[in-house]
Amino acid sequence: MCGIVGYTGKELALTPVLEGLRRLEYRGYDSAGIALAVNAGEKLWIEKRAGKLGNLEEILGDSVPKSHSGIGHTRWATHGGPTDENAHPHLDNEGKLALIHNGIIENYIELRAELEKRGHVFKSETDTESVAHLLSDARKSHKGDLAAAMREVCKQLRGSFTLLAIHSDEPGRIVGARRNSPLVVGVGDGENFLASDVSAFISHTKRALELGQDEIADITADSIVITDLSGKVLPHNEYEISWDASAAERGGYEHFMLKEIFEQPKAIADTLLGRITGLDGEVTKGINLDGIDKVVIVACGTAYNAGLVGKYAIEKWANISVDVELASEYRYREPAVDSKTLLVPISQSGETMDTLMAMRYAKEHGARVFAVCNTNGSTIPRESDAVLYTHAGPEIAVASTKAFETQLVAMYLLALHLGRVRGTIDKKLMVQIEAELAELPAKVEQVLETVEPLRALTRKFKDSTSMLFLGRHVGFPVALEGALKLKELAYMHAEGFAGGELKHGPIALIDEGTPVIAIMPAEGSLLAEKMASNIQEVKARGAVIIAIADAPLASADHLVRIPKTHEFLAAVLAVVPLQVIAYEMAVARGNDVDQPRNLAKSVTVE
Repeated sequence: MCGIVGYTGKELALTPVLEGLRRLEYRGYDSAGIALAVNAGEKLWIEKRAGKLGNLEEILGDSVPKSHSGIGHTRWATHGGPTDENAHPHLDNEGKLALIHNGIIENYIELRAELEKRGHVFKSETDTESVAHLLSDARKSHKGDLAAAMREVCKQLRGSFTLLAIHSDEPGRIVGARRNSPLVVGVGDGENFLASDVSAFISHTKRALELGQDEIADITADSIVITDLSGKVLPHNEYEISWDASAAERGGYEHFMLKEIFEQPKAIADTLLGRITGLDGEVTKGINLDGIDKVVIVACGTAYNAGLVGKYAIEKWANISVDVELASEYRYREPAVDSKTLLVPISQSGETMDTLMAMRYAKEHGARVFAVCNTNGSTIPRESDAVLYTHAGPEIAVASTKAFETQLVAMYLLALHLGRVRGTIDKKLMVQIEAELAELPAKVEQVLETVEPLRALTRKFKDSTSMLFLGRHVGFPVALEGALKLKELAYMHAEGFAGGELKHGPIALIDEGTPVIAIMPAEGSLLAEKMASNIQEVKARGAVIIAIADAPLASADHLVRIPKTHEFLAAVLAVVPLQVIAYEMAVARGNDVDQPRNLAKSVTVE
């Protein structure tokens, strides 16, 4: 959610901080602010404004003092509305300590009450400001040691958080902490960074350090010290970022989402590279799949829909029962989990709080964990027994496209692997699927070559108030994903249904002219005949049918052809037109495509 950047080094801090915040805009936010440490002992320089980052930049002008250390923040409101006062950074009452925060402090009310008794004056409605005041007091009791103060304060906090703090007495020093919320260190030459995402500093360095749970990072331009909450110095676990700054630029496309739609063939190819004929030991190292009698997939939103497709493939090829669970609900119903359960968390960011907490619950009850993730070094893969990394690269648009496609591919690879391990998949079928997987990038490219007529068609429905999506088999999760994309981007009513469920209630939604998108099963299959009947049911009630199919369909008012492939793999091809429809509908309705209202890219709070 919130974007966090800290910089200390040889450059004037304003430039890398603002640049980092711009790169983090995709996370979703409603206010922005920066604080700079100028001269030792003087008050910090701070500016913050509600709204987009441009609102903040407009007021800066030439008034910004020269500083080589600062922190910046883009806020996604939780406690308190999106106002100037509630924007971060938050100061202590002396104006010498500034703090920014991602997450939620659950015990902030009691902390605030105690601090007000001590004479602290609050200026915002946020949970964050309590931590700023608490840290100010703790620093005094630790004789000015900001890192020691941060360790003490973190022990008193309940909830999930990333915290960054600076103090004017030590203008070149920044201290950060994390618990259940992302924070990475960027390692530069005569400069260092702290950020919620490596994209914030990718134009400066490709070297990064992982931070574990309840760890404190204490950085200056020339030093990095990582400790636990007891003050024990911990070793650095450095890794290299595998993509460069150009991957986070629009590259001539009107929007990041459109660019990422067209990057899908490469993302799929990169995820398949070297894996089609089996997952290597590097992927499966650390996990024993013998004796597994149940697979549970936990995920949220788009990743949940990918998990539903995975269920079909795993149950068929590995002959094992699969449950797909909404991560936000999973642990609260106290499900039966044991050492024979394989838990598969799916998360693009690896920091999705609901998914992380569901995973921890399952691990505590003995489950083995095989994660699917796109972000190297993030929390979910670090805490898993094994991880299958997708290679979508950075996904900047809030609405997921290439991350979803690579999650589908990961599900197929995991299903094949489980089938091999369990000896449940026919070798001839396995060879056929492997061949079809290898052809997927080219077939997605084929679909993308035909999207211009679809964009024109979509614009004809821009004034529709509702759109329905129908699918069967793997087409049902694709229908759910298509509806989700349209809700996210077009802000209109959209629902995905299993075709057979229409007659059990949803058909009442059909009115004259209602656009219905039908994801057709493979030509000639029994389900294709069933789906054709479902289409006739809605067409008889006035619906306009847009069919996604691998063959002509007489009952369709509009047909979008996709190449033929294995019935399970068809989800990868069928979802591309749905992404284009959602994108074009948002453009036609004048919405913010890359940063839809009220949404954040990485949801790091429960």
